[in-house]
Amino acid sequence: MGCGGNSLSDERIGEAVLKEVMEEELRDVATEDVPSLSPLVHQDQSDQEKMIVEQCAKLIKAIGDKLRDDVEFKQFNDTIDNLARIPGCKWDKFKQVTHKVFEDLITWERIAVLFLAAGRLAVRLVEARLPQTVLEFAKWVMDFFRRRLLGWIRDHGGWISSFSELAAAPLRAASRGPVYGVLLFVAGLTLGCLLTRRLIQHE
Repeated sequence: MGCGGNSLSDERIGEAVLKEVMEEELRDVATEDVPSLSPLVHQDQSDQEKMIVEQCAKLIKAIGDKLRDDVEFKQFNDTIDNLARIPGCKWDKFKQVTHKVFEDLITWERIAVLFLAAGRLAVRLVEARLPQTVLEFAKWVMDFFRRRLLGWIRDHGGWISSFSELAAAPLRAASRGPVYGVLLFVAGLTLGCLLTRRLIQHE
């Protein structure tokens, strides 16, 4: 059941959380070319929705802060960095791997990792002087969220039910438990980029 009894509530919250996470990553980019993501989200949120968005964004940021010291997540960040450098390996590979990650299992932690990954890749697209691609990319992630994740979120009690799971995720990372979603992203993105690199080298 969605938060506040409104069937659109979880959709608005998810869009706003993704926007907040991506904008948080983009905040430190030293350029004026960062596009505004505001046009992509509903502006008529209730006070309850705003509170949930703020709390979820903080929890996802905490996960990101903890994972920055994690070896696998550093490899993941390196892979994201490479996406902006390799011809033909922009965010198409990200899309392929995202579908794969959520093919067999959806969890709150994987959703958080997806949002963090979207923010990280948005930074790299801006730094690669492709700011116009960021909006297109953000629209795709939001569409994926609506089509593949929104139903699961509603079936699992809405975003407010994510609090306990997201709050526990940094503890799992700190105890060096496997962050399965990150590992899948790393493995898939790395494989995709390596294949692309080899194809380019043989041309």
